[in-house]
Amino acid sequence: MYWDDVGRFSRPADSWETLWRRHSDAVNGAWLAPHLADAAFTRLLKTDLFDEALSEGLFPLLATRSRSVIGIDAAQSTARVASARHPDLWAAGGDVRCLPFATGAFDCVVSNSTLDHFPSIGDIAAGLSELHRVLRPQGLLLLTLDNPSNPIVAIRNALPFALLHALGVLPYRVGVTCSAAELQRLAREAGFEVRDTGVILHCPRVLAVAAMRLLARSGSVTAQRRLLDLLSRFERLDRWPTRFITGHFVAIVARRA
Repeated sequence: MYWDDVGRFSRPADSWETLWRRHSDAVNGAWLAPHLADAAFTRLLKTDLFDEALSEGLFPLLATRSRSVIGIDAAQSTARVASARHPDLWAAGGDVRCLPFATGAFDCVVSNSTLDHFPSIGDIAAGLSELHRVLRPQGLLLLTLDNPSNPIVAIRNALPFALLHALGVLPYRVGVTCSAAELQRLAREAGFEVRDTGVILHCPRVLAVAAMRLLARSGSVTAQRRLLDLLSRFERLDRWPTRFITGHFVAIVARRA
């Protein structure tokens, strides 16, 4: 299986990928935290465990908000690595379009950049429908997708994967995605009430990754920390009217109606 092959990785702790994940975790965590601030969930589902397999991921934050955190990933190998890193995380392989859980099993679903790895908009709709099914009434959905209005994302998606993979730009295939307006429409059609829509991760990723590659080789912890601090400041672009162009991910907050 393709995703199992992708999931069989072993990277050093100071690799650029791990450094990028630290920044990604921080940005995603900063977006999630206010929406989870007053929560006390019983069961929370996280889709896609690549972050938890490669870095701390979002599990430490989610574990403070829910009695149990269950994670699924398309790759069994990734789920196993994530589970080994986080013994309190119940992790398993699974397809978000056909979840192995009962209807209304969860209080909350966190789905970061999961539904943008499928080949069609129909797959995104199917995923949203399944996430709606496994949430209890008024259950919370926090979801992000690649932002097609970001020029870098649009160019990346238009170029051949084989080329980008050979250049080390993409470690795995990306799929279709949709605009904020279309994502809202699909979520509502799936039965969600969309409470908020935004964008996150505003740093120039191409330049950030280039800098991380250099710093990963140098091994300077101080320089890495300074770079992460600099990148975090780009999130201030979320206040600008151009935020839907600079943001790498569309983000929605929704409730199961």
